[in-house]
Amino acid sequence: MSSIYFLGIGGTAMASVAVALTHAGHAITGSDTQLYPPMSTFLDEHNIRYFTGFSEENLQSASPDMVVVGNAISRGNVELEYALDHHLELVTMPDLVRNQLIGQNTSIVVTGTHGKTTTTSLIAWLLEHGGLKPGFLVGGIPENFSIGCRASGRIEGGFFVTEGDEYDTAFFDKRSKFLLYRPDIAIINNIEFDHADIFSSLEEVKRSFRLLVNLVPRNGTILVNGDDPVALEIASKAFCRVERFGLNSESEWSARNISTESEASSFELYYKGALSGTIHIPLFGNYNIMNTLGAIAAAHHTGLSLEAIRRATPLFRRPKRRMEIIGTSRRNITLVEDFAHHPTAVKVTLEALQQLYRGRRIVTCFEPRSNTTTRNIFQQELSECFGPASVVVMGKVHRPERYAPEASLNTALLKEALQQQGKTVFLAGLTPGNYPEDIIAFLQEELRDGDVLAVLSNGSFANLKNLLTESFIKK
Repeated sequence: MSSIYFLGIGGTAMASVAVALTHAGHAITGSDTQLYPPMSTFLDEHNIRYFTGFSEENLQSASPDMVVVGNAISRGNVELEYALDHHLELVTMPDLVRNQLIGQNTSIVVTGTHGKTTTTSLIAWLLEHGGLKPGFLVGGIPENFSIGCRASGRIEGGFFVTEGDEYDTAFFDKRSKFLLYRPDIAIINNIEFDHADIFSSLEEVKRSFRLLVNLVPRNGTILVNGDDPVALEIASKAFCRVERFGLNSESEWSARNISTESEASSFELYYKGALSGTIHIPLFGNYNIMNTLGAIAAAHHTGLSLEAIRRATPLFRRPKRRMEIIGTSRRNITLVEDFAHHPTAVKVTLEALQQLYRGRRIVTCFEPRSNTTTRNIFQQELSECFGPASVVVMGKVHRPERYAPEASLNTALLKEALQQQGKTVFLAGLTPGNYPEDIIAFLQEELRDGDVLAVLSNGSFANLKNLLTESFIKK
């Protein structure tokens, strides 16, 4: 077994892979900047030694066989410079996953701008419930497993399910991560422009997906969103079998007669025009029906029967921060947290909440944090995606110093556009040193009994969820 050093071990995926390789018998160490719970606790619970802060002495002490370089690590990092100077073997996390975890297993790779974590978690659960003991790597914590990564139960002949991110791999490898996972079954859930820090246009995003399609072997399968014209265009050049999933009757896998009740959905599943039974799933919103269809199709192509899949779906548990219901107060104020950070994700998340909580007012707290939403690229789209919300709280733009004022998201213009739609809008963080307490103060005056309070961010939002829980949900 190898001695492996994770440079940037505090990332969710990096830490999850580190733990999986520990269980496989490898000696794991690593380093990162100051680590806090839950990742520090996660590493401690699995007895992984890590260094706080970067230093040449860390690598000298660990003396690893290889160094895994996280994609947040750049030239100038003292440990990276030491590793380069001393010719240590550098690998990327996707390379390590392919070689050490996927191996000779059938590789199922879930891609798309939205829905990857939920779809990957659901596929892993369907295979687990079906007795296939899959390996998996999820960019979150799937509640059915409580860990984000594990090896397959088989050295070969098994299955490994990977959340395939289109983000780049490392400072020395600018390919999308999903290109490293050797897909046998690839899911393309949707394709939109995102990650403006590494892609300059939708055409560049599409180029990465075209490369993915070209990697699937002729005896493999591509499962594509039949309601997404861009995804269909990309999949049309495949050399393998292609099946569509969607809400339209033309797709090979389709959902009809969808109903939603008590944070769950049911629908009739059709495969190639034939009714295959009713699916019950503890998810809601049409986008989650799409996620479910893609997962069912992938699981079926592993050999699981549709009957076995139907038995498993009601037992699925949503990943953390994916439409997670945090709690409901005595005033019937329900707090929901979701990872939504792209205008389309915001739109479908709020529509799903509107569908579930009919007749209740929706109050939304949104943090412009991603490398795309902090710029003015989606200025217009962000003014159009909050439709179901009556009240919009706009958090501070994350690290605005990265861009010139004319390139940054203009929250004042956004406020004006949303107010013209009749919404109440609050811009947080305008007073230095009073953030996010200013949000709490605003909501104390604004919230009404029965409101649904949605926190949308791909980051910590300055610990807002916990502050809201203490201020409103526990009272």
